[in-house]
Amino acid sequence: MKDTSPKITLIIISIMLAVLIAAGIFIFNEEHSYYYAIEAFVISILSSFVLLYFVNAILVSKIRSLSNTVKTFRAQSDDKQIAKVDNSLNEVTALNNEIMAWAEDRKNEIERLKKLEVYRKEFLGNVSHELKTPIFNIQGYVLTLLDGGLEDETINRDYLQRAERSIDRMITIIDDLEAISQLETGELQIEPERFDIVALAKDVAEAQELKAKSKGILLNVQNDDKSIFVYADRFRIRQVIVNLIVNSIKYGKQNGETKIRIYDMGENVSIEVADNGLGIAAEHLPRLFERFYRVDKSRSREQGGTGLGLAIVKHIIEAHNQTINVMSTVGAGTVFSFTLKKG
Repeated sequence: MKDTSPKITLIIISIMLAVLIAAGIFIFNEEHSYYYAIEAFVISILSSFVLLYFVNAILVSKIRSLSNTVKTFRAQSDDKQIAKVDNSLNEVTALNNEIMAWAEDRKNEIERLKKLEVYRKEFLGNVSHELKTPIFNIQGYVLTLLDGGLEDETINRDYLQRAERSIDRMITIIDDLEAISQLETGELQIEPERFDIVALAKDVAEAQELKAKSKGILLNVQNDDKSIFVYADRFRIRQVIVNLIVNSIKYGKQNGETKIRIYDMGENVSIEVADNGLGIAAEHLPRLFERFYRVDKSRSREQGGTGLGLAIVKHIIEAHNQTINVMSTVGAGTVFSFTLKKG
């Protein structure tokens, strides 16, 4: 009876009541007349059907209206993963399913908002910390110069240059934040063109060769004997490859190697930047593309950078409707791979 329609339930109840009334009249009537019993049965059935009509017109319509209201509220939710509800069942069961699904949606939304609140607090704290460091540095240099250091030729120029570097760091952080914001909102438009991704990778590797040699790291662009064309924003993809190669140099081991591998996958092209450096522990991988997230905060700041590079990389690749992945083993190295549309 759980999934029985209200209409069927009322019909069954009507027939049962009619039978009971007819049986009662037949038993308790002194004449035991079948005529009176049949007459009572027919009247009871007709009365029950009239009642059924009004109940169906009022009660069921209200249930449907409530079910549609719940469905509308669910459809207006920001949650993109709203579970579909089977409405082929009777009205009461459908309403129950809609309410249960709505409650589940609200529960998921609350959990999502809690996570966003934690992320917001972490983000604000990280922004504050990243900006606070160069600001305090600038303040220290300026105060020293004002307290007499300006006339001291042994430090005045040096302190001004240090203050300038701190200002440059602040500008870089703000520019990176602006770039991420524009990528997220779609304000920063991707300008795709057809170009040779192998040639671009070789160009970036050559530009970073001096930095790599300072740590004895070999940059090796493999599969460089043929051209492979992609359809993407050349400037932004160059930015991606630069970031990944520079990271492999910063966190690579002395006398290590970074390999850039490019594969023709049919409709797409796969680009890999692999190093044999320190590697990244598994617990850090899911958060690696978050803004300001650092595996080793003290070491990362010593190496420079804003902590926004990989976040920008991820947004650029996603703006091309493609994906980027990372695999890493501690002590063995890290592999970043992303795809682009073949040109």
